[in-house]
Amino acid sequence: MEITVIGATGTVGSRITTEATWRGHHVRAVSRGSGPARPGVTPVAADVGSPRALADAVAGADAVVLAVRPAAGHEEAIVGLTEPALDATAAAGVPLIVIGGAGSLRTPDDPATLVADDERYVPRAWRAVASASTAQLRACERRPEVDWTYLSPPAVLAPGERTGRYRRGTTVLLRAADGSSRISVEDLAVAVVDELENPGGERRITVSAS
Repeated sequence: MEITVIGATGTVGSRITTEATWRGHHVRAVSRGSGPARPGVTPVAADVGSPRALADAVAGADAVVLAVRPAAGHEEAIVGLTEPALDATAAAGVPLIVIGGAGSLRTPDDPATLVADDERYVPRAWRAVASASTAQLRACERRPEVDWTYLSPPAVLAPGERTGRYRRGTTVLLRAADGSSRISVEDLAVAVVDELENPGGERRITVSAS
């Protein structure tokens, strides 16, 4: 596959790029600054907030992944970074996977409560990020004509081991038997590339450690 990863130099985007190329796909690695080319990767310098700048990066791609996160204190900017990707993929007619946040998921024991509003999963220090992810999802939902999939990680997403195993759900936060909700960035990347290769058909998906 020809895959465009927007935000390819970030924590999540870099792992998705590595996973995709390891499986033999080619990645157009989009970021504000272009890095050196390497086998399976073509770096593309582009303003990720500009539909015009993204147009060339997504044209001819089989799929696009948006994996961007604003700097701390500017979480609300995520909608402004997501809408150009929606515009560009709509124009190109290619599917888009948006790597979002856990905040928009429902809590397992109270479907009426969002994770963003539950301090068991989202401490106050993370509230701005969680609320921004909900706004990001709403921006996607306003664009039903776009072939988007919104992927929410569990409550904790951190670099770690690639096990190649994970659990998959849709709109409810996944928890382990001990009540934890987490996955490594490496296994999240596995789930993303699995979805690219074999789309499940759901608009919203979530994953967690198995």
